[in-house]
Amino acid sequence: MERTLIGELGAKVGGEVCIKGWVSVRRDQGKMVFFDLRDRSGSVQGVVLPASTAMEIAKTLRTQFVVAVTGVVNKRPDKNINTGVQNGDIELEIKGIEVLAESRDLPFELEAETNIDTYLDYLPYTLRREKGRATFKVQAEIIKAYRAFLNGKGFTEFQAPRLIGDDAEGSGEVFEVKYLYDKTAHLATSPQLYKQIMVGVFERVFTTGNVFRAEKHSTTRHLNEYTSIDIEMGFIKDHTDIMVMETALLHSITDHLRKTCEKEFALMGSDIPVVPEKIPAMKLREAQELIFKETGKDSRTEPDLEPEDERWLCEWAKREDNSDFVFVTHYPVSKRPFYTMEDSGDVGFTKSFDLLFRGVEITTGGQRRHEYDNLVAGARMKGLNPDNFSFYLQAFKYGIPPHGGWGMGLERLTAKFLGLPNVKEAALFPRDINRIDTLLSN
Repeated sequence: MERTLIGELGAKVGGEVCIKGWVSVRRDQGKMVFFDLRDRSGSVQGVVLPASTAMEIAKTLRTQFVVAVTGVVNKRPDKNINTGVQNGDIELEIKGIEVLAESRDLPFELEAETNIDTYLDYLPYTLRREKGRATFKVQAEIIKAYRAFLNGKGFTEFQAPRLIGDDAEGSGEVFEVKYLYDKTAHLATSPQLYKQIMVGVFERVFTTGNVFRAEKHSTTRHLNEYTSIDIEMGFIKDHTDIMVMETALLHSITDHLRKTCEKEFALMGSDIPVVPEKIPAMKLREAQELIFKETGKDSRTEPDLEPEDERWLCEWAKREDNSDFVFVTHYPVSKRPFYTMEDSGDVGFTKSFDLLFRGVEITTGGQRRHEYDNLVAGARMKGLNPDNFSFYLQAFKYGIPPHGGWGMGLERLTAKFLGLPNVKEAALFPRDINRIDTLLSN
């Protein structure tokens, strides 16, 4: 018999079907055995009646067994209907069971509360939790909406290399890789240089893929490998064009999530944010002045915001503008990479921005230096040798228009959308200072 997905059973009432999936729950009630069965499309309750020929096998089943089940789809009596639950008005009367794969003894009940380390130690198992599936369904829809929006705005997707000769940021906090002919390569910290090169090819480009940071941090907001979702676009006026584009992107993503992930957000107890028509924006020094005026904390000469400043600004934006988002612009030249454009009208500060969302920075972007001599001067100002970037600099010898873009971490964005306390919960297989799948100390 051809397989029917569980999500399609509502249209099969009275008919015999074959479903395939996992046993989520087993319940013995008197002489009957009830099962909650799931596949990629959802869940349904099945029952094995006392006289059923399937009873002998049913007694051997445990949670996480993989089975093929045949049975009849029945309407539930009105008093037994579970409203608001998928397939809450039907039940599968199980006639036959075939075990496709057995499950060994489980370390703990799947939905049991665990600490983050236990959760990560058992990821091949714990990812099957309802909230785990919801998290990565939302993440998949975010990236789907991201691509759809940019494709609709004339962007071309390209695949940036992960092995590079030198670090785009010039930070030195990179993973070194032994390469051919006794050369040393690095794992890319960003697709930045390649995005800029591709502006000269397609004008508007985006890329998605993993990047690597070698900082030895251990926080709830950092990873050593994450998915960077980046754009770069040519013929801009300045960094504000990039901010307008990102605002439109966020409108598109949140609209898509409302259509596709309403139940996942309800399960996670989080709200899909409302993106204002114009996200509030202020310069770094204005933000620091506001913090000083409202709280007395004086960080007005600091080159960056502290995490507590980012949280306060988001609370302020929510209170004053009903916005979960706020742009902070004009970070010092000393704080931004060599390719970032200085604002000639605000010397010492850049045409750059961070986008803060629910207390944390989710995007860094801005306008880039696009003239060859100016870009070389920017590298030298940072103490970098332009010869190390000669391949990249070719693009600017041959003409690159005024351009800019952003970099955004998919895992951090997912975590903030869903209200997850640790970004590792939004990374399928997180890499950090303590683990690569298993604990490094082991």
